[in-house]
Amino acid sequence: MAASNKVIITCAVTGAIHTPTMSPYLPITPDEIAEAAIGAAQAGAAIVHLHARESADGRPTQDPAVFKQFLPKIKAASNVVINRTPGGAPTMTIVDRLQPALQLKPEVASLNMGSMNFGLYEMLPRYKEWKYDWEQPYLAGSDDRIFKNTFKDIAYILQSCSENDTRFEIECYDIGHLYVAAHFLDRGLVKAPLFIQSVFGLRGGIGPHPEDVMHMRRTADRLFGDQYQWSVLGAGRNQMYIASMSAVLGGNVRVGLEDSLWIGKGKLAQTNADQVSKIRRILEELGLEIATPDDARRILKLKGGNNVGF
Repeated sequence: MAASNKVIITCAVTGAIHTPTMSPYLPITPDEIAEAAIGAAQAGAAIVHLHARESADGRPTQDPAVFKQFLPKIKAASNVVINRTPGGAPTMTIVDRLQPALQLKPEVASLNMGSMNFGLYEMLPRYKEWKYDWEQPYLAGSDDRIFKNTFKDIAYILQSCSENDTRFEIECYDIGHLYVAAHFLDRGLVKAPLFIQSVFGLRGGIGPHPEDVMHMRRTADRLFGDQYQWSVLGAGRNQMYIASMSAVLGGNVRVGLEDSLWIGKGKLAQTNADQVSKIRRILEELGLEIATPDDARRILKLKGGNNVGF
């Protein structure tokens, strides 16, 4: 892994895989998303990872017009690196998922390295009331849903965005996804330094055990050497201790309400900034320095905030 003495904090502000009633603090409207992203940046996030929702009922959307309602506000108020996703939701087509990254040309866009089962149905017993009629069947149907990211899909996204000079947060939910990333590096469709985001603790992907974290790190080191930057995402209750492990191992971290709604045992995080502030305190107690947005641009060789399409 390429050496850096500064830790990049990414904050995933509001995700398409979660439903609004899981927390009253999850940002939904464009104004709420902008406010949450700006707050996360002020707390120390160098990168904000953003999805969008329909204001009326919180459904995930990949409509670029919705993104345009909050991206310029964030850009005007903060120097933070904005990461747009072609991920969307497993129920969307690859063409629809691609549009925000393709049209808005962000500095960073996330990209999953494989198709996978994406099981959220275990959340059902935790909730007795539902705010919108789509939420319960959406979760219930996840036991028979595949998040589709074929080799053809991945190549299509990379080739479509090749002229935008957008770099990718390469999301790896299992060991095989690292090998897929190496395959696309060999094909020249991604370029070093890779920004590998290892995801732990989601049903269908690799588990959150420390041995899983170490296995992911060792494999990435063997495949990519000094051609990558490593970051981790721990889902739910795994968030903070996996982030701490990554930092101790010389990696970067991702937190935010997309990945976990909690700030502690039985306590909901009221803002994304709460989680950023907590991991920042942990990192600084470990004697580590927090990367600024411009540090992240230098480390990841990004094109700069003035070269985007919004």
